[in-house]
Amino acid sequence: MSQSSSMTAIAIEGGRGPAEALKAVEIPRPVPGPGQILIKVEAAGVNRPDLVQRMGAYPPPPGAPDTLGLEVAGEVIEAAGRWKVGDRVCALLGGGGYAQYAVVDARHALPIPTGLTAVEAAALPETVFTVFANVFEHGSLKAGETLMIHGATSGIGATAIQMAKAAGAKVIGTSRGPAKAAEALKLGCDVSVDVKAQDFAEVAKAEGGVDVILDMVGGDYFAKGLDALKTGGRIVYIAAQGGGEVALPIFRLMQKRAVVTGSTLRPRDADEKARLTAAVEATVWPWIAAGKLKPVIDRTYPLAEAAKAHAALEAGEVVGKVILTL
Repeated sequence: MSQSSSMTAIAIEGGRGPAEALKAVEIPRPVPGPGQILIKVEAAGVNRPDLVQRMGAYPPPPGAPDTLGLEVAGEVIEAAGRWKVGDRVCALLGGGGYAQYAVVDARHALPIPTGLTAVEAAALPETVFTVFANVFEHGSLKAGETLMIHGATSGIGATAIQMAKAAGAKVIGTSRGPAKAAEALKLGCDVSVDVKAQDFAEVAKAEGGVDVILDMVGGDYFAKGLDALKTGGRIVYIAAQGGGEVALPIFRLMQKRAVVTGSTLRPRDADEKARLTAAVEATVWPWIAAGKLKPVIDRTYPLAEAAKAHAALEAGEVVGKVILTL
């Protein structure tokens, strides 16, 4: 293949495996279809779903590349829709971000906000879309309400804290250990709970209860979360790292008039992602412009060191996001 028709990307040796299975390979450069743009990638976000896919448990949706990577930032080199060649964008992908070039539906790209680098912009799409859809749409968080975030120092957590504060909500964050609990306060939590030392339900009730819980833990957090909820509260699931099955005390649910919901982002259809993109641009991009939301980047690695990026995320020492740079 000539240089123009091939590119470097990260593949999973053997199709699935540990972090070390991630290797740089040469593959054909993607060709945009109707309504798609081609982006020369400058930075790509690393997310927990990438880890799950690498282990063989989260296949890409139909039509998406097998290559990992759900968000990128860079320059448009083949235009479509509202975009011109040379525009600087970040985008939500169905896959294919760990590569020199990525194609995406033009409606799923957003302008890189003024003042942000490509590395910062690459940290936005997956987390911002996830928080917006789950906390604000499914969870209906409003100004004056209280949001509890489990895993407050994660990439999702750091984004959710700032977005909730920008919307005028109070935030209680939970994390494991005193160091992370301290970091959660620095990220903007009003109240930070170290779950190794404190019962988050008791802390929440002492604070008057919570209206919305963003839960990526599941397992035994559910019963305590229901206890912490105010009447009419909502629990929104985006993952279940602590266990995917919970007992549902129906009468308690009825007493609280509670809503338990959850969603995934990646399998949504193109039109729904386009709707979400427009909603995010209308609501969240002004928060970025106003300085109310700034991506929290823990560390960056060159694309070829994707294995190190995955190992860092798996080790659980990351506060905010890990980004691959090109």
